[in-house]
Formats: sequence, structure tokens, C-alpha cells
Amino acid sequence: MQKKIYYHDTDCGGVVYYSNYLKFLEEARTEFFAGKGCSIRELAGQGTLFVVARQEIDYKASAVYGDVLDIQTKIGEISAVKIIFEHKIYNQNNKLITEAKTILVCVDNNLKPKAIPEELRKQIS
Repeated sequence: MQKKIYYHDTDCGGVVYYSNYLKFLEEARTEFFAGKGCSIRELAGQGTLFVVARQEIDYKASAVYGDVLDIQTKIGEISAVKIIFEHKIYNQNNKLITEAKTILVCVDNNLKPKAIPEELRKQIS
């Protein structure tokens, strides 16, 4: 996924504000699902939701205003109820900016853990 950095993504020094990476990762996971033919909205309507249980981020270098980031997202592991996403973010010069790992847990409408539907597991694997 490509992400252009705008002024509103940065702090007063023109550097991407650290918490904005969480939004970038969320967008990348949504695009990952969409690329596999899965709609987060439709899944939610069917009572299959995902919540972030853990987030790890290693900031390697700064992204700045005007950069175009390449956010690479893949599944590192999938189990009955959780998905571990691995992310790498590079700038337009192929410099590694950030590495991250996100653990999503599948829950129902009451936010109780539930098994990831088998059809979905196959679709995203």
C-alpha cells in the first residue's frame, strides 16, 4: 500500500508524528483484507470483528512531509482466534522506516473471542 505523507501527518518539525503510524497500519490491514476479497464492514455485519490485542513498533528512521511510503503487510501467523500481521514501511528511497507486528483477535458483537470462520481463514491465507 502506498501512503503519501501530508502536513497533517507531521509534527511541527515536519516529521511524521509517531502515533500516526498506527493509522497507517490499520489502513494497510484493511487494504490487505480488501485485496483478498474480504470486506471488514461485511464481516462486522455478520458478527465477525477484529480487535487489536497487541501492537509492537520499531521506529528505524523518520518519515517526513512529502514522503511516499510503501507499507508492506503480510500474515506472519494465523490461529483459531488470532492473526499476527507483520508490517514493514519503506520510504520512496527504499529506506526502512518502521517495522511492526500487530496481533488481532477475532471477537463477536459482544466483544467475546470467537473462532475465525474457516472460509475467511482460507481466503486470507
